This record gives sequence, structure tokens and C-alpha cells, in this order.
Amino acid sequence: MNVKQINVEQAHQILRDSTDAVYVDVRTAEEFAAGHAPRAINIPVVFPDAATRGMMPNPDFLRVVQAHVPKDRQVILGCKMGGRSQLAAEQMAAAGYADVANMHGGFSGARDPMGQLVAPGWVQHEYPVETEVTAANGYEGLKQAAG
Repeated sequence: MNVKQINVEQAHQILRDSTDAVYVDVRTAEEFAAGHAPRAINIPVVFPDAATRGMMPNPDFLRVVQAHVPKDRQVILGCKMGGRSQLAAEQMAAAGYADVANMHGGFSGARDPMGQLVAPGWVQHEYPVETEVTAANGYEGLKQAAG
């Protein structure tokens, strides 16, 4: 599925200029609590699996998204670097979301295998960061409200 790719500067501008745009942070609840973009909501697309030391899909991802994000909204998906958010954007596009974009660079910046920064993230641009997690933006509250 072809998903629009945007950089962090474009995401920041969209969020600044449009009160209707939705930023879905698909990192884990712990990553989200450590810092996230203002107005972001947290719906993890995958969870760490201690048994395999890999990641396993969140079976409730689309259900929780659909309960909180109207399909006609402009949606920006972000994670740590841009990989998990690409997966989430593809799932949302397949589910009928018309205006989804993956934020390349993510919150922490994309790095190559040698650890070199290749795409600055939200924090490298020194954009505002929040740490407050509430029932309205945190995964547990959103999942509970979704039923």
C-alpha cells in the first residue's frame, strides 16, 4: 500500500496549522510516557514480546484507532524512527483512512546501521515535548474507552 511520507518539519507544520489533524504515536506506552508531541494520542501498533525478544502485533490497534480517529481526518503516524509508524499507516490506509502520512525520522530520529543520524526526529528539531499521560491520550484510557 502506498502511504504518504512526510518529514518532521512537515508534520510539525501540519499540527501547528490544523486543529483537526491527529497525531497517532504508535510507540509503546512507556516510550510515549517518556516524551511525545503535543496533542498526540498513543496507540501502539506492536508490543515487545519477552519470550522472542521481538515485537508482536497489537491485535486491538485498528479497533482502538477506529474508535478515536475519524476516517476523514488528516492523520500523522509517528514512532521512534519511522518503521513502526509505516506499518501502522499501511494498516490504516487498508482500513479506509484516506489521508494518512508516515512521519519519517519519528520522535528520536532515524539512524543507519552504524548509528549515524540520517533523518532528524522531533527531538533533534527541539519541537515541544510533553510527558503527561491521561485517559484521553494514553493507550490504556483509549483502549478502555473503545470498549
